[in-house]
Amino acid sequence: MTAVETSLSDLLNRPTATLATLRGARRIVLRRQGAEDLMLTTAARAEQDHEVMGVISRMFVEMTRTPAGRNLVLDVLPATFPWARYLPAHEEREFSIELVGALGATTELDNTAAVAQLITEWRDTAEVHADPELYAALTTDSGEDFGSVPLSELRNRTGH
Repeated sequence: MTAVETSLSDLLNRPTATLATLRGARRIVLRRQGAEDLMLTTAARAEQDHEVMGVISRMFVEMTRTPAGRNLVLDVLPATFPWARYLPAHEEREFSIELVGALGATTELDNTAAVAQLITEWRDTAEVHADPELYAALTTDSGEDFGSVPLSELRNRTGH
């Protein structure tokens, strides 16, 4: 992906010159101090990206309808996600099924957040499996129950 980086101030102070850079780049990354950066692209390019994502998602969903397709997805998973090697075989298969399902749904929702969250959760799971001490700490029953977590504390942690 070709992207040009500039500041939000440049866009506000010199909009014509800043937007002219879109002719030579697919996107402009607008850096902002103290806030999340923004990505600027044309509507046509955004629609093109959305269409491509939809096609890829539908292909994966259709591939997994056959045993050969499911095996192919499992074969390429470690190359695509190197950390997946640390997952036990049954969890690697579960990850592939969940990933394909999420990819199919993301096209319908026009929102990739669920796929990104799924990948993060499975990467964290693989990290636990990769570290024997961490795995033991998280899977050993210490016999202690620290009680339930109040709903208000959960909301504060998640921002909901």
